Amino acid sequence: MAETIRVVARFANGKLLKGTTQDFAQNRPSFHVIPADGSPSLDVRTDQLKALFFVRDLQGNPDRTSLRGFLDAPATTAQGRKIAVRFTDEEFLCGHTLSYQPGRPGFFMTPVDEASNNIRIYVIVAATVEIKAGLAAEALAAEVLGGVRR
Repeated sequence: MAETIRVVARFANGKLLKGTTQDFAQNRPSFHVIPADGSPSLDVRTDQLKALFFVRDLQGNPDRTSLRGFLDAPATTAQGRKIAVRFTDEEFLCGHTLSYQPGRPGFFMTPVDEASNNIRIYVIVAATVEIKAGLAAEALAAEVLGGVRR
């Protein structure tokens, strides 16, 4: 039996879907989400997403302040090299990746903030305006976050 994984699907059009999945695979065009509200399973097309967030719980903690930037993290960790992503809706995320390669439709990243509700994120490249890795990621983070070293 497949493992049930909690996810938050953020669509490119702004919609949000919280639930569980057992069949997400980055090389497949769609997967199923069983909504948290108990409604029937939905077929989700990956190309309609902004990102798929794999989460610890579906409620999250709205009172928690997420840490932003790289927090003096090393250039490379067990989760890979630094990556900074700016989405078309202006959301900005920093993390590490083992799988980003230009030209691919998506990649996994691990958030820098280890205490975040997000365990990992599958980013849809078509929903981004800018992706930088390594030292360029640090420079983009400094630019987007107002030049403050983070």
